[in-house]
Amino acid sequence: MKAILALADGTVFEGESFGAPGEAGGEIVFNTSMTGYQEILTDPSYCGQLVCMTYPEIGNVGVNAEDVESGRPWVEGFIVREYWERPSNWRAQRSLGEYLREHGIPGIQGIDTRELVRHIRDRGAQSAVLSTVETDPRRVVEKARKVRPMVGQDLVRRVTCSEPYDWEESTWALGSGYGSAPPEREFFVVAYDFGIKRNILRNLVRTGCRVRVVPATTSPREVLSWNPDGIFLSNGPGDPDVGSYAHIVRELVGQRPIFGICLGHQILALALGGRTYKLKFGHHGGNQPVKDLTTGKVEITAQNHGFAVDVDSLSGVAELTHVNLNDQTVEGLAHARLPLFSVQYHPEASPGPHDASYLFDRFVELMRRWRARA
Repeated sequence: MKAILALADGTVFEGESFGAPGEAGGEIVFNTSMTGYQEILTDPSYCGQLVCMTYPEIGNVGVNAEDVESGRPWVEGFIVREYWERPSNWRAQRSLGEYLREHGIPGIQGIDTRELVRHIRDRGAQSAVLSTVETDPRRVVEKARKVRPMVGQDLVRRVTCSEPYDWEESTWALGSGYGSAPPEREFFVVAYDFGIKRNILRNLVRTGCRVRVVPATTSPREVLSWNPDGIFLSNGPGDPDVGSYAHIVRELVGQRPIFGICLGHQILALALGGRTYKLKFGHHGGNQPVKDLTTGKVEITAQNHGFAVDVDSLSGVAELTHVNLNDQTVEGLAHARLPLFSVQYHPEASPGPHDASYLFDRFVELMRRWRARA
């Protein structure tokens, strides 16, 4: 079946459909990871986006029940150079195409993804539509121009949980799968769900934390009534400068140690009085170099964001702790006096390198020092 991908600037790609038939619109971005497409598909931060993989062969390892970061895939559409219907991997349980069809997500293959990625890098991320039902490219372009841009969108409300729940699963190990939480845990962490990935929760459990996940609009009064040792602010989709999230976090600043990742990092910066801005095409992939300015070490990181923090807007309030070595954008902040810090990237990986997993231990140490002073 024919599929058409049309961008709002009039650029059109024609290819072959896989996954579900239909039509989907959103912001088009590219991801540079060579592996981990199942984790990418199920990352709630991709809500509202069409994702193009730069690696040419996708689908060859299939899909399994373990490699998911949420309860369902969140991408609006999936774009690849060459799709493999028959997986060849000992862990595969079904094909990628079957998985996308089950969840109503259209895909397109057989287009020049190198050309598409260069175009996005030159022109920037923009609205697009992927269609298998409309045969006239001009009409698909018209539809793409009507897709709402990412700036100003509150997508957290689409992906956050509806009620609090406790998380008990730990990280994965070859031969045994995911571990269980130990009966005795040193710290109690409340995690705000702005679109949280499961491997973040697993890493918090790994470091000895009892974890309760709460909806994004949970009041500070309710959270503090549980007397947590620390508060975690998760990743998520959309524009950070919308909704009430920064106002909620502002009331928690100074009350408990806080650790933020990705959107949580941006929301924390806004809560401290800073500003955020839209990147041209964002950082999406598992090979972004970041320098930890507190140690001088460089780590290769997994990233997925389209907005960034303006570090100058936090002058005198927070200090820059991590910087992206590709474009010098802000990758981490810490408050000058209060027990809080955040990073723009994903130390939990999944998919990606584990260079930054030490940050979960840093959070535990921050809670330990807070408890000792209290």
